[in-house]
Order: sequence, then structure tokens, then C-alpha cells
Amino acid sequence: MLERPPLTVALIGNPNTGKSTLFTALAGVRQRVGNYPGVTVEKKVGSMRLGERRCELVDLPGTYSLAPRSPDEMVAVDVLLSRRGDVAGVDAVISIVDATNLERNLYLVGQVLEMGLPTIVALNMVDLARARGLTIDVERLREQLGVPVVELQANRGVGVNDLKRVLAESVDAPAARNRVSPFPEAFQRETEHVQTLWSRSDAKSENGREPLPRYLAERLLLDTSGYLQNTLTSQAADARAGEELLAARKRLAEAGCAVPAVEAQCRYRWVAEVLDGVVTRPSQRVEIVGDRVDRLLTHKVWGTLVFALLMLLVFSSVFIFADPLMGMIDEAIGALGGVAEAALPPGPVESLVVDGVIGGVGSVLIFLPQILFLFFFLAVLEDCGYMARAAYLMDKLMVRVGLSGKSFIPLLSSFACAIPGVMATRVIENRRDRLTTILVAPLMSCSARLPVYAILIGAFIPATTMLEFIPLQGLTLFSMYLLGMVTAAVVALVLKRTLLRGPTPPFVMELPNYKWPSPRMVLYRMGERGWAFVRRAGTLILAVSILVWAASYYPHNAAEVDERLEPRREALETQLAELDVSSPQREGVEEQLVEVENEIAAVYQRESILGHMGRAIEPVVRPLGWDWRIGCAVIASFPAREVVMGALGVIYNLGGDLDVGAASDQDRLGARMRAAEWDDTGEPVYNVPVALSIMVFFALCAQCAATLVIIRRETNSWRWPVFTFVYMTTLAYGAALVTYQVGMQFF
Repeated sequence: MLERPPLTVALIGNPNTGKSTLFTALAGVRQRVGNYPGVTVEKKVGSMRLGERRCELVDLPGTYSLAPRSPDEMVAVDVLLSRRGDVAGVDAVISIVDATNLERNLYLVGQVLEMGLPTIVALNMVDLARARGLTIDVERLREQLGVPVVELQANRGVGVNDLKRVLAESVDAPAARNRVSPFPEAFQRETEHVQTLWSRSDAKSENGREPLPRYLAERLLLDTSGYLQNTLTSQAADARAGEELLAARKRLAEAGCAVPAVEAQCRYRWVAEVLDGVVTRPSQRVEIVGDRVDRLLTHKVWGTLVFALLMLLVFSSVFIFADPLMGMIDEAIGALGGVAEAALPPGPVESLVVDGVIGGVGSVLIFLPQILFLFFFLAVLEDCGYMARAAYLMDKLMVRVGLSGKSFIPLLSSFACAIPGVMATRVIENRRDRLTTILVAPLMSCSARLPVYAILIGAFIPATTMLEFIPLQGLTLFSMYLLGMVTAAVVALVLKRTLLRGPTPPFVMELPNYKWPSPRMVLYRMGERGWAFVRRAGTLILAVSILVWAASYYPHNAAEVDERLEPRREALETQLAELDVSSPQREGVEEQLVEVENEIAAVYQRESILGHMGRAIEPVVRPLGWDWRIGCAVIASFPAREVVMGALGVIYNLGGDLDVGAASDQDRLGARMRAAEWDDTGEPVYNVPVALSIMVFFALCAQCAATLVIIRRETNSWRWPVFTFVYMTTLAYGAALVTYQVGMQFF
């Protein structure tokens, strides 16, 4: 017996109604995430079984209305109308609504019903509605809507099986009755006129369906922004279509149906009719625990203090909990490298595997625990309802630079790592705000910059105090973090007034009801983001690390090594082999051998492709106070800024496995850097202005290929990561130049 064809079911609902929780409850781990082609909206598709039949679930973006004003907002409409080739035609719709706020949620339901698809209304959070004293006559609501209504507590899985059963019955049931339009007769006549006009103007689609569905004809009349008209007019052969549309709107205004106000009037009138006798409210508003909690958490003083303490706890916990796991991963990578080194003969293959492949993957995987813990805490805070309160508190601060409160959490996350910060921008519905936040998130000083700051501050900033109580080294470190924040605010303001010009949208966010986080949902989000980090970022870092290895390894034929250093190494190895294990001279010989091997590595690096590149750009970086060695290390660090300290370790004869977290290695590297001299003048390379110049450059430069790849994934275009790299590198060079040139006037 042949299996029946699979079904495609779309989930739609307002933000904070539990749609994603229900999607996870239905699909479980059988889901995949990507981007709709041509837009930045995330596409989440899952699968489940309805008896013997397979069912594809499509989780549509959360929205308050199906009124498209941009390509991103058009996604939900196109999917429901089967106008996207990357999603199969929708067979049924699950419209999830918040039982505590049916008046607002049914506005979207009314628009969905006009699509004419089999629809099930999932009445979620019924437990919270009862807690507020609301009584909902579900049977009457079912009759008034004319579609099945299922009660749910999605976060606890209550009612999910009933929803599956009703869904299976609905898709096999006879076609639903014709929907009665909430619009007046005059509007319906004009809709038919517009539909006929555009259908005559536009060519037939390949699948033979009507080119312009009735719902889009309604939207053409109602869309005064011009987005939909421009989109559809570009496909039309009749130039009169736009003129006829303006005439139709004029006739509607004369008939007392002015657009777009007529939609809100008609739909809320329909909602009132549907809810007549359905919801019974208590005579007085019932205050629940969440209301009392909100008085504290949304208070401008106490709420801000709680938020600051909570964020401090979250980020401290990220480092505290992640540190042991990061150490374990580091040890595992080191052990794996040791096994590979012992198994492979010395040469390019060994260096490729140990330094290129294993070292490259390790440089990414070591940050995975931080990513997982950060998203764990963010998922808990979001699922319990707190994140909306945090965004509300921060809105007044963010609006001054053209953003909204929703941008604050992603920017805060970027202090740990820009990658989760960029991914966290998915909570921002406004495309311009989301894109602006993505473009400035890498300016926040992430944890990978801290080793650079620590080495240079410890080596070149005096351990003195200002005004007898402010530590100069601590002030310098704070200044680097402050520089990133101030620059991000300025860049955001410039972007919102130029490339991404547009009014800051009013911050409209419903404060969701508090609820216990769903462990399944939290763990899924944590795992999803962690895997996305490894899959998307790790692969590119691996590829780029191999390229950097090749550039720093080849041509590997320095004459100086063969003539001067190789005989010394052979002599020391022979001397070491002749000494007894307990000989007091053995330790000194081992130290000399390590120094010679490090010097050999430094010579190879200097004569490598990367070394030649460093000397080639020395005229460009010399105005910053840098010599070819610093330029070489900076070039190596563009794929991942963590590489810079290892590169400096090799360049200054300390080896590439320098542990920047160890005080002894910091002191050794600092001593070598202080002793470095210019090749042509013999003067010291490093001083305070040079150290500040390097730190400023690292604070502002886009030296993280993984972040650029994530920006490509989130924006669905290479244009924006290229723009980010160019503007940040230019900004970093200019700021470093000013820092050094001005600093030399005082030191």
C-alpha cells in the first residue's frame, strides 16, 4: 500500500503566544533551520507523524498582522498562499492564540481565515487565563469561528495530542464553509475590481494558479506604504494598474471606507462579534503574582538594579561554569595534537595536522562552552518572560542612538562573543534595527580581545595610580571596553541616518505572562545554537587556519637555518642524548635546545609567505608605530584575533604554543617585546603609544572570520559582512593612527 502524500502545516501566531514552544513540542528534534531565499527571516521546518501520514511543519515568523511592508514580512503571506517555491503548498494552518488576550490575537486569526485554508485555533495558556479569573466558553468560540478550537498548555505538553488528532481530522474533512468577509460591500467590490485588473495585467504563473489571490488584492487596496504595489507592478504588463488602484482608494474614501483605517475598524468589529458571550471576566481585575513582580522588575530604579545584577550573574556564570569545560577541551585538543605529533614524522604533514587542522578546530571549539551556557541562560530568561521586561527597561537608552530596547541584549551578549550576539538579534522584528545591531555588535570587546589587552597593558602601562586611587592599568582596560561601546553608539547613529535611514519604530512589545521555562525548549535552543556555531563558524575557521598555516610555513627553506641554526640544534640534541637523566646539566641543555628550536621557527616565519607579507605592508603600518613583526601578527590574526599572541610567540622566539593565561609566559613575551628593535635604526619598537595603538586597533577591527560568516548567514548576503570588515578595518586603522601620532607628542 502506497503511503499517502505528506501534509504541509503552517504555524502562525503573535509574538509571545508560545508558537515556538508548540512547534518544538510537535516536531521535537526532527527540525531544521535555515533562511528563506532572498530574505533575512529564519526558516524553521520540522516533521511529525499523523497516524500513517508524514506531516511537514513550517514555523512562520511571529507577527501581529498579515500586512506585508517588506520582503521579510511578505514571507508569511507567500507561504500561506503557496507562492514560494522553497515551501510546499500549505494544506492546513494552526493559528496559536493567547487565551488571556483573545481580542488582539483574533485580529490575526481573521486574516488567516480569509486565506480559505483548513484552520485550527490553538488556544494556549488556558491555565494563565483561569488564574486571571477569565472563563472561556470554548464550544461557543468554536461555533462563532466555524473552525476547531483546541485548549493547550504548550510549555507542559498539555493538549498537544488532542491538537494532533483534530489536525488529522481537519485535513481529511470536507472543504470548510465560505468565509464571510468583515469588509463592507463597497470594499469587496473594489477588491474584485483590483483582482481582475491585476490578473489581466500579470502573466499566468507556471503552476496555472490565479496570479493574484483575493487576499493580495485586499492588501493592495490597504497598503498605503507602496511596498506591495511596487512588488506586483514590476510584474504587471498594464501600466494603468497603479492609476486604477489610486482611483479605487479614492472611491472607497468617498464611500466612507477610507484606507487603511477601514481594516482595523472592520476586523475589531468582527472580533467583538466572535467573542460575544465567549469570555466572562471577573467584576474586578484579579492581581496575580506576575503583576506584583512586574512592579519591581519594570521600575526605572529597582528594575534597572535587578537587571544589572542579573546580567552580572549571567555573564559571571558563563565564565565560571564554562572555564572547567574550556580547560577540558583545551587539554583534549592538546592531547590529540600530541598523539598526532608522535604518530607523524616531522615535516609539513605533521605541521598541517597539528598546527593547521587540530589547532584551527581547537581555536573554535574552546569557546563552545561559553556559547552553550550563554544561550542556556538567555533561553531561560526569554522563555520565562523576563527578556521583554529587560528590553522595556533599556528602550530609553537605546532610542537615543536610533535603536530600540530589543537591541540591548544582543549587544550585551557580544561582550562574551559577537557570534551569539549576532544570532541573538533574531528577536528584533524591525529589519533596519536588526541589521544595524548586527553591524555594530562586533565592536563590543569580546573575550578574545582580553589576552591582547592583558599582555600589552602588563608590559607597557605603568602600575601606578591616577589621583592617588585610580589604577592606571585598570583604567586603560576599562577605556578599551568603553571605546567599543562609544564607537558602536556613534556608528549606529550614523547608519540610522544614512544607509539604514528610517524612523526608529515605536517600541511596542507586549509583556508576556510569566511561566516556567520548558526544559525541552531551553535545551533545544541551547543545542541548536551550539551546533550552528560549530557547523557554520568552525568549518570556516578550519579552512582559514589551514591557509594561515600554509602562509606561515612555506617556503620553509631558509638558508640561515641550514647554515647557522641546524648545526647548533644537532649539537645540542647529541649533547642531550649523552647526558644522564639525573645530570644537573640536562635542564640547561634542554632550555638551550628549546630556544634554538624557537629561533628556527621564527626564522622560518620571517622567510615565509606571511613574513614577506608583513614586510611588504610595513610602510603602511609604520605610521602606526608598527614594524613588520607586528604587521605579520596582525595579518595572521584576521581569521581569529586569538591567533595574534601565538604568532607573536613564534616571531619573538617563544614558540607558537604560548599560554597567554600564564603569568610566566606573559612576562616572557612582554620582556621580548620590550627588547624588540627596529631593523634599520636599532631603536626600541615598543613604547606606550605603540601599545595603545595596537590595543585600539584590536578594539575596533573585524578580526573574526567566524563572526563575518555568521553575519552572512543572518543577513543572507555577503554584502553586509564585506561592509562590516571594510568599515571596521578602516575605523581601526584611523583610530590607531591618531592614537600613536597624538601619543608620541606626550611620551
